[in-house]
Amino acid sequence: MYEELQTIIERAWEDRALLAEEPVREAVREVVRLVNDGLLRTAEPVDAERSEWRVNEWVKKAVILYFPIQPMRTMRSGELEWYDKMELKHDYESLGVRVVPHAVARYGAYIAPGAILMPSYVNIGAYVDTGTMVDTWATVGSCAQIGKHVHLSGGVGIGGVLEPVQAAPVIIEDNCFIGSRAIVVEGARVCREAVLGSNTVITGSTHIIDVTGSEPVEYRGYVPPRSVVVPGSYRKQFPAGEYSVSCALIIGRRKESTDKKTSLNDALRDYGVSA
Repeated sequence: MYEELQTIIERAWEDRALLAEEPVREAVREVVRLVNDGLLRTAEPVDAERSEWRVNEWVKKAVILYFPIQPMRTMRSGELEWYDKMELKHDYESLGVRVVPHAVARYGAYIAPGAILMPSYVNIGAYVDTGTMVDTWATVGSCAQIGKHVHLSGGVGIGGVLEPVQAAPVIIEDNCFIGSRAIVVEGARVCREAVLGSNTVITGSTHIIDVTGSEPVEYRGYVPPRSVVVPGSYRKQFPAGEYSVSCALIIGRRKESTDKKTSLNDALRDYGVSA
């Protein structure tokens, strides 16, 4: 469907001099418009049941190429002033999105109808699906993919990934609850219905240890579906001695039979997780 656009973007990626040609610049702008409208994604699910995703590298390339073709300009709102290349999203009423001052989303980010933005920030290339709340001072980085009915609590940091183009962005799947001040970065994936307790940090290399069985099971950069996760630590030997190293602990599972919103609260109570 978008083969012609993809061909132009791939050619411009290999030869940046082509960005001087207006048809190429228009192709880049068109791809970003499609991402802004939710018709293209920088990454998309290919098997939701198995939590399998595909990175659309050519779309990420278009997002990156958008920066050099945009002119710097001064933007003002009363006494406030900015100097940048990127437009902001507008017309939230027609989009069906509730946006509380001072929430900011850049043009090129998709915010689905029914989403709520408290004072927060959503960067270009991101996808925020319906029913999701981005709570106060939470950030959604470039190309991050946030599913349906997700709650990003106050101060949550969802990292952005633009380059390398083959790198998967941070993915938070449907019905997840991300507790206050939690951080998810470096292309980590939090699968559907998982709960991250307050201050949990998940990176591409974080030791995520399932301690619910008789033997620990370890994951890296991946939180399995319905996991209840809290910050933890393990002991590691260094030349200077043995020290505690941060990790994340899977201490339980959300019940599949329980209503999603109810089970969020149940998980926090049952396992003593602070939100």
